Amino acid sequence: MTIKVGDKVPSAGLAHMTENGPGGLSSQDLFGGKKVVMFAVPGAFTPTCSAAHLPGFVANADKIKAKGVDDIVCLSVNDAFVMDAWGKAQNADAIHMVADGNGEFTREAGLELDLVSLGLGVRSQRYVMVVEDGVVTHLHVDQPAKVEESGAESVLNVL
Repeated sequence: MTIKVGDKVPSAGLAHMTENGPGGLSSQDLFGGKKVVMFAVPGAFTPTCSAAHLPGFVANADKIKAKGVDDIVCLSVNDAFVMDAWGKAQNADAIHMVADGNGEFTREAGLELDLVSLGLGVRSQRYVMVVEDGVVTHLHVDQPAKVEESGAESVLNVL
C-alpha cells in the first residue's frame, strides 16, 4: 500500500555521508520535530534526475527554506558514497543527500519502481513529499521520466 497524506513516514534505516564516512540515519532523526521537503529520484547521475529534478531544488533551496522548511532531502535507492558524489557534482550543498541503500524506506512507503528489465534493479519512484514531525502533509508521485508535480517549483506552490 502506498503512503498517503496523513500517514506517518515509515521507520527505516537510511544513510548519509558524514565527515567520518557513511553514517546511519533513522527516519525519526530525519523527520522528527521538523518540517521537511523530501524528493526521491530513481537514480543518482541518471539523465532526468541530473538535468531536471535535482537542479530545481538546488536553484530554489533558499525559497523553499524561506517557507519554514527545516531540511530539503534528496532520497534515492543508492549508497551513501554515490549520493555524496552526486551532490558534490551538482553543487547541492543546501540539499541533504540521503541513501536508501537497501530500499527499505522506499519499500515500506510503497513507492518502489521496478527497473529490473533495464538492469537497474528496484528503485524509487520519482516523488516529492512534505513531512511535518513525521506525518506526510503533501505527496505527489510523477510518472516515470517526468518531472512535473514533484519538482521544486511545484512544491513551492504547496508550502
